[in-house]
Amino acid sequence: MTRIESAKKGNLTDEIKEVAAAEGISAETFATDIASGVSVLPINPRRQIKPIGIGRGLKTKVNANIGTSKDRIAFTEEIEKLDLLVKYGTDAVMDLSTGGPVKDMRKLLLSKSPVAVGTVPIYEAAILAAEKYGTIAKMTADDIFQVIEDQAEEGVDFVTVHCGVTQRAVERLRDEGRVLDVVSRGGAFLLEWMIYNERENPLYEQYDRLLELSRKYDLTLSLGDGLRPGCLDDATDRSQIEELLTIGELRDRALEYGVQTIIEGPGHVPLNQVELNIKLQKELCKGAPFYVLGPLVTDIAMGYDHIAAAIGGAIAGAAGADFLCYVTPAEHIRLPNLDDVREGLIASKIAAHAADIAKGVPGAIERDRAMARCRKNLDWNGQIALSLDPERVKKWRAEIPPAHQEVCSMCGEFCAIRTVERALKKRKT
Repeated sequence: MTRIESAKKGNLTDEIKEVAAAEGISAETFATDIASGVSVLPINPRRQIKPIGIGRGLKTKVNANIGTSKDRIAFTEEIEKLDLLVKYGTDAVMDLSTGGPVKDMRKLLLSKSPVAVGTVPIYEAAILAAEKYGTIAKMTADDIFQVIEDQAEEGVDFVTVHCGVTQRAVERLRDEGRVLDVVSRGGAFLLEWMIYNERENPLYEQYDRLLELSRKYDLTLSLGDGLRPGCLDDATDRSQIEELLTIGELRDRALEYGVQTIIEGPGHVPLNQVELNIKLQKELCKGAPFYVLGPLVTDIAMGYDHIAAAIGGAIAGAAGADFLCYVTPAEHIRLPNLDDVREGLIASKIAAHAADIAKGVPGAIERDRAMARCRKNLDWNGQIALSLDPERVKKWRAEIPPAHQEVCSMCGEFCAIRTVERALKKRKT
């Protein structure tokens, strides 16, 4: 019995109760939302980790991507990234490895990660096809589905599957004349296969097969946006919306099968179109959890794309997005290092927290109120503890220490808080 099927029967499992307690909602509400497909609990039953809820009325969650590339295959470094991301509070990680023995990397990550792990199975299928046949184009549908099943059996919690990249969508793409046709790596693999073989996308054509497999392992599907815009000029175009319409239909079929789904979204989107994109998704996909990459609100922030993504992520989250995929400063440049992943995660967590305050998520603003009281009292230990990056706060405060310990070295003796407090005390006397 899948989690959706169990929730429909009114079963309040320990996982549902644990998530509900952490989110400040009733277990009954969370179970009802799982049953109706507006929230998910994307944990593979084969793994024993802290459960996570994504969806309606819940805190905005953050995912961080890690993984090898052919230019850098260093398992130890990727596990160091995992440890750092967990330390700073990521809710999930995705293994996007494309270099070296990717199966070994994934198994290591699954054994070490205390948070949900996602993958993009088409990456491994493409790598294996290139090794076996000499070209991705000769990959078979069975090759793809075997990889998905292997990963589900290993314990992967959720998988990105680009089921909306259809023959019709490819024709639309040809006619539309995008600036950047396809920037999704998984979408590009499938598009190449479809054009070479003159056949429909197996993940769309054999979608029932995917659902049967997912139901068997209670695997959560993240319905990928293979045609997401890769630049502002392509945002909210016909190709993107047509894929979203297809994904919305596939989401309904998954719900009937008892399979949990997340909907993936853009991408690069102008600031004034971010809220529109969220509302479109929520309408077309009947409130299903929405997972966005950023979105980045400008194309020229190379080296600072985590900031562009945090701006878009805050607006997206406030408008109803449920799951933010972090973007690091190294996006579009290179494989991120440890500093990059920390910067990317903190930026995305700021966006998610700001969104939760705007949405009125229960308890979201309490940490900010506590911070304000600590600042009022010039309580530096309290401020450090409440910050998202306590180590940075302590390090920077120590680099230029103030003459008076109760203030900071920017204002020093002219600290506004201390000045006003002193003046108010004099007035009372």
